[in-house]
Amino acid sequence: ERAAKGVFLAFQYPVEIPGVTTWNFLHAALNAQRKARGEEEISSPAFLKKVREVAKSLNIPQDMLKRGVNVGFSGGEKKRNEILQMALFEPAVCILDEMDSGLDIDALRIAADGVNALRSPERAMVVITHYQRLLNYIVPDFVHVMSKGRVVKSGGKELALELEVSGYAQFEDAARQTRVL
Repeated sequence: ERAAKGVFLAFQYPVEIPGVTTWNFLHAALNAQRKARGEEEISSPAFLKKVREVAKSLNIPQDMLKRGVNVGFSGGEKKRNEILQMALFEPAVCILDEMDSGLDIDALRIAADGVNALRSPERAMVVITHYQRLLNYIVPDFVHVMSKGRVVKSGGKELALELEVSGYAQFEDAARQTRVL
């Protein structure tokens, strides 16, 4: 339902789905999304061509498509799989929940390159992170600081750099003082 409405959620720790190949998962999910929107389903040959092209454009190895969904995948492979999903499903809004968790610097760079390749004026991306290192690769347009479920400060990319120096503690009091209207 969420995908059919144009929303994509990338999880901090994507789950494994043993017994379901990545290819079958992506094909079934895309067709479910298309069906929910009243669009015609995509045939297996047409999907195979499309998924191969998209995977190649994102430097995702073709053999990942034959493996079980996230089964035995490294952290970087799981993130690449989610980027492949984003590219295929073409969401209007992407919520990327701590996509930098568990990634080494090379995997982080590859994942960030994939996200940056999908940036467009027609797609909003909400990137949730606690660390500046991700924002060195995915440079934000806006930064919002949340504390206790509330946005307590907003600003440009400079705000993320300020947080790196001074931390989040300064926002605890602001969160308590902020009223929900």
